[in-house]
Amino acid sequence: MAKKRDIKKKKPTKKIKGEVCEVFEVDKDGKEKIVRICDLKEDAKPATKKEIDRENKLLRNILIAIGLFVLIFIVFYMIINNTKHFEYKGVKFVIDKEAIEGKTLYRTSLPVIHRGEEVPYNFYLRNDPRKLANIGFNGEIIMAKNAVINMTEDFNCDGDDIIGVANLVKLYEVFGINVIKDDNATCDSEGRYLFIRIQSGNKTNIEKTDPVCYDLNVNNCEILDVTERMMLETFIKFNEIQEEE
Repeated sequence: MAKKRDIKKKKPTKKIKGEVCEVFEVDKDGKEKIVRICDLKEDAKPATKKEIDRENKLLRNILIAIGLFVLIFIVFYMIINNTKHFEYKGVKFVIDKEAIEGKTLYRTSLPVIHRGEEVPYNFYLRNDPRKLANIGFNGEIIMAKNAVINMTEDFNCDGDDIIGVANLVKLYEVFGINVIKDDNATCDSEGRYLFIRIQSGNKTNIEKTDPVCYDLNVNNCEILDVTERMMLETFIKFNEIQEEE
């Protein structure tokens, strides 16, 4: 006849919320064996006020963390965006690193009429406008209906001379100024046309010699610098005219 098993029941032990376990010691063939039986109680106790407060606090902390993350993202985006935009004497510029691969350009725009509609026309400077201010400029910009740009010599500046003059011509054309090529033209004391003379000099700067006459002096092939300095002053003048209107 099989030996009767001795079963000793221990006090139920609570493991997790809603779960109750009972532990038994079973005597089988002279050896004791521990058996644990767990089950979920259907009538689990409702959460206490302390537990609810703890869960609410956890939820609040999660929402605060999400809010801080969103705020940090917005602030970071604004900082990055502001580093790409700046204003110099009322003229707005955008730092553009995509227009020409490997180069940083400074873009501004002027309104032009195209097919009866006003659209922005972009200009790109290769020099930081804030640094161009270091190039001396004596006088102020005066506009005229016609303009003459003369170069006293052929500059060989790795293409900067071509870019500089072409950008200056395009700027005047956008303003509706008729640019004339006349190697024999000189400064007109009566101011009937804008006269720009590009010449070599001991220092790169711009000097106003008559009401609408300007000498752009180029030292060490800084022709792009001086022409862009002239363009910058023209942008500033245009902005002032727009504000007065």
